[in-house]
Amino acid sequence: MGGDANGDAEAGDLWVFGYGSLMWRPGFAYVEAHPAVLRGWHRALCVYSWHHRGTRERPGLVLGLDRGGACRGVAFRISAHEAEAVRAYLIAREQVTMVYVEITPKARLDDGRTVRVMTFSADRAHPQYAGRLDVTAQADLVRNAQGVSGHNVDYLANTLRRLAEIGVRDTGLAALSRALALDLRPAPAAAATAPEF
Repeated sequence: MGGDANGDAEAGDLWVFGYGSLMWRPGFAYVEAHPAVLRGWHRALCVYSWHHRGTRERPGLVLGLDRGGACRGVAFRISAHEAEAVRAYLIAREQVTMVYVEITPKARLDDGRTVRVMTFSADRAHPQYAGRLDVTAQADLVRNAQGVSGHNVDYLANTLRRLAEIGVRDTGLAALSRALALDLRPAPAAAATAPEF
């Protein structure tokens, strides 16, 4: 199946593209989820976290979509009657400090469909935009940072585990995991239910 189609989706359904914590902790009910590719944007540890994974005094580092390349992640379909509530939830979750810009590009699903998705790119003009940091600088930020959603290291580990599950190897995140000597074995079942972003 190819082309620009929604398959069994109803008019008004919402597709959401996750490339970081949304892949492993969406926080909303969905009808279907598929590995997907978004072109024109790439996943990057380019956002200083002042809330979820760090503080203003000791920022963490989280993912954003930055311009160029391509990003493999997960696309979720939300039913039309849940779409408004899910969109409001995502804005409240992602836009605590307004470091992201909501965008609606097209993504290609693993079954060949192309769908328009809601997702968030990093705002390069925002003071939390970190740009491209080397692995040493990334590790220094991630190693000891903690915010309201937990440790920055856990965020990185959970993201890498989910990427592995969908067959994605992110060389930059892999290099950072080696610098931090992360244990990427599957998390215990109890940890998987923790309310993390």
